[in-house]
Parts: sequence; C-alpha cells; structure tokens
Amino acid sequence: MPSFPFRFSLILALVATLFLIACGGSSSDNDTTQPPTVDPTIALKSNLVNNYASLVHTNYSDALQTAKAMRGAIQAFLANPSDETLNAAKQSWLAARIPYGQTEGFRFYEGPIDNVDGPEGLINAWPLDENYIDYVVGFPATGIIADTANYPELTATLLRELNEKDGEANIATGFHAIEFLLWGQDLSADGPGDRPFTDFVVGQADFAERRAAYLSLTTDMLVEDLEFLVAAWAPDSADNYRASFVDDAQALRNILVGIGSLCGAELAGERMSVAMDTREQEDEHSCFSDNTHVDILMNAKSLQNVYLGRYETSSGVVHDGPGFDDLMAVVDADLNSRVVAQLQQVVDSCTAIPAPFDTAVQDPEKRPSVQGAIDELRALTTMFVSTAEALDITLNLEE
Repeated sequence: MPSFPFRFSLILALVATLFLIACGGSSSDNDTTQPPTVDPTIALKSNLVNNYASLVHTNYSDALQTAKAMRGAIQAFLANPSDETLNAAKQSWLAARIPYGQTEGFRFYEGPIDNVDGPEGLINAWPLDENYIDYVVGFPATGIIADTANYPELTATLLRELNEKDGEANIATGFHAIEFLLWGQDLSADGPGDRPFTDFVVGQADFAERRAAYLSLTTDMLVEDLEFLVAAWAPDSADNYRASFVDDAQALRNILVGIGSLCGAELAGERMSVAMDTREQEDEHSCFSDNTHVDILMNAKSLQNVYLGRYETSSGVVHDGPGFDDLMAVVDADLNSRVVAQLQQVVDSCTAIPAPFDTAVQDPEKRPSVQGAIDELRALTTMFVSTAEALDITLNLEE
C-alpha cells in the first residue's frame, strides 16, 4: 500500500493537471500567438496620397482665382485702353503665373492636365511662333488676327482647333498667347516687349477690334480650362479624377513620376539646358514678358511643395499636410534629410538666376548661375529616383 507522502504527491499532481485543463490546456498551448507584422507606413502612404490630392485642388483653385483676376483686368483694359490699364493687365498676368507655375509638378503621369484629352497644351504650351497669331516686325498683316479670309469670325472653338495645328509652335491659346498679345515681341536686349495700347484702339491700329476679341476669347478659355482642372480634383465627388486617384495603387508612383519628370527632363532639360545650348531668346519659357526666371523658380517650388505636402496660396493661406518627408523619415531618415536639403538648394539656386533669363544664358559671367541651378536639379532628380527605390517603386525617367 502506497505511503501517505506518495499519495499526497499524487493528489497534488492530479489537482495541478485538472487546473491546467480547466485553464485551457498545457503550458505549450498557452503560448501567446504574435499578431502578423503590419507595415507601419501604410497609413502614412494613404495620408500622403490624400493630402496630395487636396494640395493639387488647392493649388489649381488658387491658379483659377488669379486667372479670373487677370480676366477682370484684361476686360477693364479692353473697355478703356491706356498705358495704365495695359500695365494693370500685365501685372495681373505676372501674378497669375505664380500659382500656375507651382502646378507643374502635377503633370507627366497622364492625369487630367495632360492625358490624351487634357488641356495642358491649351494652357501653357510654348515656344510660341508669334506670327501665327499677330503681326511681327516686317510682317504687318500676318497671323490669325489679320486673316479675315480664312477666319472671318473668331470663336473659342476655332482657336481650340487652331492650337498646335500643323506644328507644335503654332500656339493659339493659353498663357503665352495672352502674354504675346499684352507685351508684343521682345525686341529689347535687356527688357520685355513693349506693345502699345493703341494696338487695341479702333482707328489707331489695323485689326484692333479682332485683336481685342482674340485676347478676350483666349483669356476666357484659360479660365474655363482651369475650372475643368479644379473640378477634376474637387473633394466629395464620387466620379471625378480625384475619387479614383486616391484609391489607385499606382498613386504614390504617379506623384514621384510627376516631380521626377519636372525636375529632370523638363525643367533642367527643356526649359533651361536647351536655352543654355542655343542661347536663343525664343527658347525661354516666357520670352515676351521676360518672366522666365520666375517661371523657373515657381517650378522649383512645385517640387518642394509636393515633397513636403505644403502649399501657400496667393492670399497667404497655408495648406500643410503629410508629405514624402513624413513617409521617408520612417523609411530612410538619412535620405530624407538629404532630399529636403537638396530641395532648398534647388530653390536657392533658381532664385539666384539673374533676370532677364535670356540675357543670363548669353552673358559669360551669368551663365554659371544658370548652369549651377541645372546641376542642382540633376542631383535632385537622382535623389528622387533613390526615394522611389527606397519605397520599392521603379521610376523610368527621361534624361
């Protein structure tokens, strides 16, 4: 017969076993199961994309408001042509370029601005062949305005049809058509064009009435095209572009394609290097007003705005939300710091370009400032590619 101590030990063992069973099984069954690993950047990416969509809408809305202000100034000028009203119209054009120039980072991924039906070519196409629209030195009766035989009535439909017809330089609409009609040819070595206000006064210039109609039409069209873009990115719509963009798995890549393409092939390349190589006035973006240096700076700001998720409107209202700086601070903090610093370096180098740009690309003492900005943009483009790689995104950017 078992001794008491043994029985007591057996009883204790049975009680312990029953306790384990009651509590859910053996100790191995009670190991806490670790939850699956969750990507900590998922929410950051989603917030970034949504903030980008809001930033785009804010920027286009700002561009629309300044374009409407420009339209008002142009209408006032056409109603009462004078040096004063013409200068006011010019100033309104310059003001409208500031927000629009900062929208350029929203291009290059076939969004509403530059897909197959997008209005980009109607808004900001360049360079412009002046005599496609109006008279130039030596040809007093040339262009659409003077061609009453082929174009007896000027309409918005006609101008849209004629824009870039038979050649990319055949620009009939948009900012640069308006610019040419306000400033005229730039015949000055160190200043902008100097079109007289009398070009719009009936009885003092040939085709003055048609010239005024043309300017009014293309300004109205610019406002309409910007209204289209604002609507495409408007919040609280179930069927516009924004609604699909924020849920698109390629959204993050598209944003990087936009700023990467603007930074390298477009800004450093087409808008700056080409003019540096040719030293031709016609190869600068805003050649009639000599506003190219501002265009370049605003394009640089567009890169910075998108990366930081921030935009300041013309009225000083600041839109600030999650950007790539927030995402990359988690993914690769060192790379992020270098990109943020390089963005500011790009802005600073573009700010340092002497005005006017057409003189800067010709003057041996000023050319290094332009080349320096180009080099900084190229370096930033490489960093954007590295940023994409850190996010497992492949960018195939044109050089």
